[in-house]
Amino acid sequence: MTSKSMTAQPPVNPFLKLSLELGPLILFFVANSRWGIFTATGVFMVAVMVALVASYKLLHRVPIMTVVSAVVVIVFGGLTLVLQNDVFIKIKPTIIYLLFCATLLGGLALGKPLLALVFDSVFDLTAEGWRKLTWRWALFFLALAVVNEIVWRTQTTDAWLSFKVFGVVPLTFLFAASQYPLLTRYDAKKVEEKP
Repeated sequence: MTSKSMTAQPPVNPFLKLSLELGPLILFFVANSRWGIFTATGVFMVAVMVALVASYKLLHRVPIMTVVSAVVVIVFGGLTLVLQNDVFIKIKPTIIYLLFCATLLGGLALGKPLLALVFDSVFDLTAEGWRKLTWRWALFFLALAVVNEIVWRTQTTDAWLSFKVFGVVPLTFLFAASQYPLLTRYDAKKVEEKP
């Protein structure tokens, strides 16, 4: 059984959380369709910073994955604008996915499945359940990195961005939903109740 966090977090409105996470990406998509990739990159950078501040003000915390994503957006977005080269904003997702994959695998190598730290207040899994879930997410992030590289190198900027919004986001939701059997199988409460 896992230990629950000592300080209870207030419940987060799922729509608000989703808006803060997806809002910048949607603005990036819309700005690109109207003004092109460079203006869209600037809009994306500002929107990410606004989402960070709003997350902190409204939720009184900012998830670490959001902070890492924001830092990478600012660095690679800045390189895109300064060098007027859209390759940097296109490889940004690859860098983020690889960072998440490496972080999750590094945690496993150290015997600390990091998803347990992130989702302990949501799921109560056995140690084996956390390990399996962490492996699956690490491999999913690795697959997203590979797919992002293939798409941005072989498709137009508009097609790449459409894939980011209408491909990666639904794929992530579907992948998360597909983990339900694992979550129920390794639920610590159910495992304890078995004779």
